[in-house]
Formats: sequence, C-alpha cells, structure tokens
Amino acid sequence: MDRHTLERHSDFEWWIKPTGQMRVPGIIYAGEKLIEDMDEKVREQVTNVATLPGIQRASYAMPDAHWGYGFPIGGVAAFDPEEGGVISAGGVGFDISCGVRTLHTGLKAEELKPIQEELAEALFHSVPAGVGSTGAIYLSEREMDEMLSGGAQWAVEHGYGLAEDLERIEESGRASGAKPECVSHAAKKRQAEEMGTLGSGNHYLEIQRVAETFDAKSAEAFGLKQDDLVLSIHCGSRGLGHQVGTDYLKSMVIDGYRPIPDRELACAPIRSALGQHYLGAMRAATNCALANRQIITHLARGAFQRVVPKANLTLLYDVSHNTCKIEVHDVDGSRRELFVHRKGATRAFGPGHPDLTPSLREIGQPVLIGGTMGTESYILVGTTEGEKLAFSSACHGAGRAMSRTQAMKHWRGRQVIDDLREQGVLIRSRSFRGVAEEAPGAYKDVNAVAEAAEHANLARRVVRLVPLICVKG
Repeated sequence: MDRHTLERHSDFEWWIKPTGQMRVPGIIYAGEKLIEDMDEKVREQVTNVATLPGIQRASYAMPDAHWGYGFPIGGVAAFDPEEGGVISAGGVGFDISCGVRTLHTGLKAEELKPIQEELAEALFHSVPAGVGSTGAIYLSEREMDEMLSGGAQWAVEHGYGLAEDLERIEESGRASGAKPECVSHAAKKRQAEEMGTLGSGNHYLEIQRVAETFDAKSAEAFGLKQDDLVLSIHCGSRGLGHQVGTDYLKSMVIDGYRPIPDRELACAPIRSALGQHYLGAMRAATNCALANRQIITHLARGAFQRVVPKANLTLLYDVSHNTCKIEVHDVDGSRRELFVHRKGATRAFGPGHPDLTPSLREIGQPVLIGGTMGTESYILVGTTEGEKLAFSSACHGAGRAMSRTQAMKHWRGRQVIDDLREQGVLIRSRSFRGVAEEAPGAYKDVNAVAEAAEHANLARRVVRLVPLICVKG
C-alpha cells in the first residue's frame, strides 16, 4: 500500500479521508513497514465498509490486516440499529467464532525435554485434525440443538472439562440469543461428527514457552512466569460455521440491503427479519466454536494425564476473533448499544470493564495473538485507551503475507518440518501440503504486529511465547 496516499496521524495510525459514499473515515493501525507491505485491497475494503449505513466513528483495520471476503481480515466496524445499522455475514467471516484458548500447564520448559516426542504423539493422536477430520462424538438432532444453545456450558455439563473453565471464557462460555432453528439442516449435518476436531488451515494446538516478559504486573496477574509452558488452541466452528456463512451470504445477496459497493459486502438491516435470523444462527455457531474448544481442551488434558500426570491444565482465557457482539460504547459523548463486527480481530477490554470476570477486571482482558508453527505468539492485555480508539479491539495474529498457492511454490512440507525440528519445534500433521501452505514465511512478522498494537495503544504486550510442539491439520 502506498503510504503517501494516506493521512498520517501518528507513527502507528493512518487515515483514509471520507470521499464519495464514505460515511466515516477509514483508520488503519500499523507501523510504516506493515503499511507498505499491505496490499491495496485492504484500503479498498476499509473504504467500502465505511459506506455501510449506521456505521459509527470509523472503519478500522488492525496491524495484521489483509484482504478478506468483503471486510478485510483484521477489520472492525460498529453499527447502530437506531441509525439503520446493518449486520454483514462477510463482516464476521466463514469460520464463525474462530478463536484462541490458552491454558497453563503447571510445567516448566525443562520438564518437557525428556517427554517432548511422547507428548507430541499423544496430543496428535488425541485431537483429530485435518481437512474433513471427524471425532468420536456424534450428535443427534436434539443434541445438536442443545449444543448450539449451550456452547461451552453444554460441553461442561456433558463431562468435557471443568465448571471453573467457564469464568475465563467470553460470555461465560455461552452466547445468548442463539437460535438453532435458524441454522440449516446442511450446516448441522456437516457438524454432526466434527465436535472436538481442529480442522485445517491455520488452526493448531501448540505447546509454547514463555520466552520474554514485557509487563511484569500483568504477567503476574495472568499467572505467567519465565519458562512456563502453556497450551494454546486455535480453531472455530468447523463445517457448521462455514455453512452458516455461506447460507446467509446468499440470502443477503438476494434479499439484503441495497446498494452496496461490493457484492461480498452483502448485509441486512439489524432489525430486519433476515438480520435477526442471521444473528440467531451466528450466535448458535459461536456456541458451536466454544463447545468445540472446550471438548478439545478435555481431550488435551487426557493426553497430558497419560504422559505427565503432574500437569495441571487451567484456563487462562478464551477469546473469539470472528464475531459480532452487542456492546455499549461511547460515541460523540453518548453511550450507545452497538453491534461490533470483528473479523480477524479480538475484543480487548481494558481495566475496570464490567463484562470482565472479577479476577481479571482490575488488570484487563488477556488478548491472545497467535503466530505460526515456527514463530512467536503473544499475550497482550486490553487498555482503556483502546476502547476510545477502535471499540476495544486489537489484532488476532500475524496475518498472511502471501496466499496458500504462493506458499506452495516456495516451500515443501517435509522440509519445513525438518527445518523446525532442528530449531527444537516438533510438528505433527497429516498433510505435508497443509504444512507448506502454513509455512512461517507465508505470514507477516508477528513481532511487528504485536509491537504496533502496543504503540497504537490498542493493547499492551505482556509476554512473548515460542512454540515447542505444534499439531496442525
């Protein structure tokens, strides 16, 4: 992207001034190098989102932003139903409620060395991964609807995990307002055997070491110390979420709001019947993702118990990054109830926010930024300033620098696995192709992304994590 065509407000804030049909400015948070490396499509999509009715403040893009479907991945936009605001399936994404969950293990890095191979195998064989992967759980139609209504709470009630897990999950592990009846039979059929599975693409289950601390107070509050081992799980709503996105994008193209600058921005007024049906289906898919991560946690605990019984996996936090949530924010001096779309962006509430669990309210929300199987991940903490800047939002990962097709031309999966083993990272995957597509070099520099989020005051870095074991689809 040509930075000279943007209006620079600071070293990490760039504006697209309103022109044409734009109702608000576009704002991109990124360092100069990240801006220069962004494709022009990000600017186009940020601009297009700014034309939608009811949008508030600005159309935002996070430091890891890249071209997506309709909205950029890393895009944030909030809409007021009182001003004809819309809901966009493309503004949530196809993998509804894809997110990251991080758990303490109670282990130190030195304790992993003698069991690293054994633990990698145990996790790989305990958690199904890959394209079309299925698990041991089969849900009947009644059980499917109960899961879509109950989320992680349903999973815990059925023996998958611990009740105390729920207080460290957004919305206590259950999105209210879910309407399983608004989810198609095709979507439910796709999910019937996929609960407790990672899927493919950029999803992973990873053992990570705390390698560096930036904010000692927050690290202590989060229970993180140097060389601690944590387990991170990155996945979403699998086939069900994808089908919900597909179904409602088609409906919004036919019966949604007009006019729009891009067919991929198909949307519907929040208060329309179509808008309400999509919200009900999206919340059901959110519960599917929350239940899925909860079941995977249960499976991972079993693997740890078999290999290293002294481990104690307790949940630090679970946050989604493909969502639309109702939140109250200040706009022009008044508090408004808004529908905040975050696509490839994570919620990042600061200290004192009433929606945070009491144990986190004083320090702020953990912000989990995933890297790749060979590079760092980060844990940040939300800031008070971030609420004023981008509706309490921050980035969610490194962000792709090249397409999967391009990555396949640069790397071979077997070589990537061998190279990472030499660096002390064990990869377990059922697909060499998938490993090549997700090669670390196919992504942006996550260190620069996390640094930009901090310097833009979206969130503050707490610790840097490095991978030691990664299970990929």
